[in-house]
Amino acid sequence: MVRISDNNTSPGSVRIPSRRGWLALSPVILFLLLYVAVSLVIDDFYRMPIAVALTVSSAWSVIILRGRPLLKRIEVFSRAAGHSNILYMLWVFILAGAFSALAGGIGSVDATVALALRTFPPQFVVPVLFFASCFISLSIGTSVGTVVALTPLAAQIAGAAEGDVAFYVAVVLGGAFFGDNLSFISDTTIAATRSLGCDMADKFKANLWIALPAAIATLGLYIATGRGTGEIPLPPETDWILIIPYLVVLATAIAGINVTVVLSLGILSAILLGIIKGIPLLDMATSAGNGIDGMGNLIIITLLAAGMLGMIKEAGGIRFILERLTSGVSGRRGGQTVIALLVAVVNLCTANNTVAIITTGSISRDISARYGIDPRKSASLLDSTSCIVQCLIPYGAQTLLATSLAGISPAAPFPYLYYPFALAVMVTLSIIFLFPRRLN
Repeated sequence: MVRISDNNTSPGSVRIPSRRGWLALSPVILFLLLYVAVSLVIDDFYRMPIAVALTVSSAWSVIILRGRPLLKRIEVFSRAAGHSNILYMLWVFILAGAFSALAGGIGSVDATVALALRTFPPQFVVPVLFFASCFISLSIGTSVGTVVALTPLAAQIAGAAEGDVAFYVAVVLGGAFFGDNLSFISDTTIAATRSLGCDMADKFKANLWIALPAAIATLGLYIATGRGTGEIPLPPETDWILIIPYLVVLATAIAGINVTVVLSLGILSAILLGIIKGIPLLDMATSAGNGIDGMGNLIIITLLAAGMLGMIKEAGGIRFILERLTSGVSGRRGGQTVIALLVAVVNLCTANNTVAIITTGSISRDISARYGIDPRKSASLLDSTSCIVQCLIPYGAQTLLATSLAGISPAAPFPYLYYPFALAVMVTLSIIFLFPRRLN
């Protein structure tokens, strides 16, 4: 069993034995086996509920954390689950559920979808959706806000086009992480540049060499595949005033306003519009309540995942990863590879790309100094790689929120996440060929 020691000890002081380190990481391994592996074996990601897999893994994380009474272990779990960042995310989920259902109830979603389908030819609907997601996330600096704004529309467009909802959700997710990776006001950008001690503008230029080709390739793929799209039946004419709640959300989000304020303003505008249209307040309250109820499973999943990952950190799992991956670094390519692997593995265990960057930032800075890696390139690797992992894991907040709003399995978009795979290819090439050259 895992014995507790001082978790503030630096990774290089007292090495964690392999048996203890792997045991500390076993909850996340168990979760991946229960959810991902089982779902792949039975070829059905809807049969194994993610909440059940997380419940079993969370219970196991409590069991293996020895050295203190059971109640103390549960307290550690609860403290991690109740962290202010987690509670803030739950507020976002609640407001997003209320806004999404309310906008649907008054007809805003149908009106916005009708406008999109009447404006763009069918073969350009998907590329435009991806471009819109990239632009909005780049403007507002948050993938969560982009997911909230566009996922309901993507799901409705998929229904109108008789397409796979998971594919359209994946289009939004990919674009959302493009902006999250590059935006000057993104928390991942701020964390990466502060950790490595470089300027945001310089990091942006370095990132552009990696993220922009990946986005262009993805957009080209959507354009090419979209040419085979059949005719989408045009929806009937609608009252375009109904799109106002979405315009409010998009405009305030692009203005950089906090996402909770953005959603609150969206809810308020939807209520006012509903009153103008003569919709009873009680009916709108019912719609909002149904939307909030629909977030229940997502909230449970988020609390379980946060508690389990907190237990892994308490048991020394994160320290173990940092120790093992930094033990055999050699050369600039080796150093860059380790930086990318570090943040990727830690992100896999924390399900939060900002936390992963902060956790590995100081070690990445030491590796950069030791092997002559430009801090701007290291910051770019931290940000890009963390966004790749965050987009691909089915238990990341963005994926959970998007799939919950669309009513699909958290793993359903995975086969269609072209952008993060394209970004992974570009990251790999940038390490192999050491580009951009001016940073190597």
